[in-house]
Amino acid sequence: MQLTLLDWGVFVGYFAILACAGWYFNRKKSTDSNDYFLGGNNMPVWVVAISVLATSQSAATFLGGPDMGFRGNLTYLATNIGAIIAAILVIKFLLPRYYQYKVTTVYELLEQRFGATAKNHAGKMYLFGRVFASGARLYMAAIAVAMLLFGNIDASSVISAVILLAVIGLACTVVGGIRSVIYTDALQCAVYVSAALLVLGYLYTSLGLDLSTLHQALSQPIEGGDSKLLLFDWRLDTSSAGVFNMASALTGFILLNIAAFGMDQDMTQRVLTCKDSKSGAKALLSSVFMVIPVMLIFILIGFLLYIFYQRPDLYQPTQQFADSFAGEKVTVFMYYVLNEMPSGLRGLVIVGVIAAALSTITSGLNSMSSVLVADMYKPWKLAKQPATPAKHFVKAGQFGMLFTAVTLSLMAILCFYWQQYSDMPLLAFALSVMVFSYSGLLGVFFTALFSHRGNSVSVTAALIAGFMVTLLFQPYILQLISPRLAGLDIGFTWQLCIGTVVATLVCLSGKPVNSNVRAQLVGN
Repeated sequence: MQLTLLDWGVFVGYFAILACAGWYFNRKKSTDSNDYFLGGNNMPVWVVAISVLATSQSAATFLGGPDMGFRGNLTYLATNIGAIIAAILVIKFLLPRYYQYKVTTVYELLEQRFGATAKNHAGKMYLFGRVFASGARLYMAAIAVAMLLFGNIDASSVISAVILLAVIGLACTVVGGIRSVIYTDALQCAVYVSAALLVLGYLYTSLGLDLSTLHQALSQPIEGGDSKLLLFDWRLDTSSAGVFNMASALTGFILLNIAAFGMDQDMTQRVLTCKDSKSGAKALLSSVFMVIPVMLIFILIGFLLYIFYQRPDLYQPTQQFADSFAGEKVTVFMYYVLNEMPSGLRGLVIVGVIAAALSTITSGLNSMSSVLVADMYKPWKLAKQPATPAKHFVKAGQFGMLFTAVTLSLMAILCFYWQQYSDMPLLAFALSVMVFSYSGLLGVFFTALFSHRGNSVSVTAALIAGFMVTLLFQPYILQLISPRLAGLDIGFTWQLCIGTVVATLVCLSGKPVNSNVRAQLVGN
């Protein structure tokens, strides 16, 4: 595959727009850490909602969403019922408290309840998970960018792609802080959704089939099995094959989204930039509802690719789908882009991949820096020098973003070499590690909100217990323990449920610490 002049024109045009946007949004310098990490609590609801949407998406969604449609059905969309319920619970129980205590990071709430040690350890658990998760997503995006830009996945090409993405993300946001991140997110979201819509339109036009024919083909797959238009799956299946059924949507996905919306600084930070709890609630609910049509676009692309490659009775492709490129596994969408996409539109897809990747990278940079500075560095610095000026912590935040950019880049490069030279599933671990972290965080936050029990020691024990319980369910760990257990298959949503229950019980086992403020936190 060779990029044409038109592809490069699209590519250069996108970076010109991005450079102008970065300059415009970075004009206002932050004066203190609240402004740098929370945008002065005056961000518009609509742009925050789009930023939360963009943060929840990634290059993995852009490339993997169509794969869901190609191989599966619509049941993933039904899990948004769990997301809506979770958003309502976060709005009722968490957002008001965050605004009441004027927190910079969500883990400061735990300081009110359990003390500074609990905040510190929860922040470290978040950072641990985010380095792996965001680094893995950066790696996946870099692989795609290397294929599209350089036509290979050699080490030099992948590392160049990693550095390119990290540098662009840092340049767009390091000066203006969260304000620049949010507005840049909105731009990236518009770019990758537009790219997806154009691909969907091109695919539909190129197939030349009417809607009734497409509906018939999708509702009755020639290989048998369920209709690809199945939305609600009421079968009880606790294995990894059943994670998108309704039982999972109403249990594990509720927990997963409570953690993502209310306990993961990466996403919650955006909601906290609104002026008050009601505005934050509007932004969060709006983003949850916007996810549904956006995800539907990517699944519909997968449906049309299924027709393109799997239904020769309706449409004869020029070649069959092969799921590899130079030995590297690729999604069906990536394969289509590499082999079938016309000039110009192919350049737009490259831009879409980069935009989706940047929306994840910029979010991670600022949220991780906020935890490093607000939860760890600032208390230490003020204890030593109480008169430290506010601008010092803005500089610290910028250095924090630089540090996290380097860290995520190194993690992405580690993922590449590990995947190339080892059979151990580091990438699978990295992509799911936030679920491991969420188990402990959910247990700790539930204890803080709904009981008077727990202390800093039980918080630490709960964070570790939640992580370890979830880790023990992984196939590669079960195989190490006993070959007989290797066949045990429990879906990640059910792993999260079990891990959360264990972490909650561990946290509750701690004797309560008497404090009027902490009692008030539970009672509100």
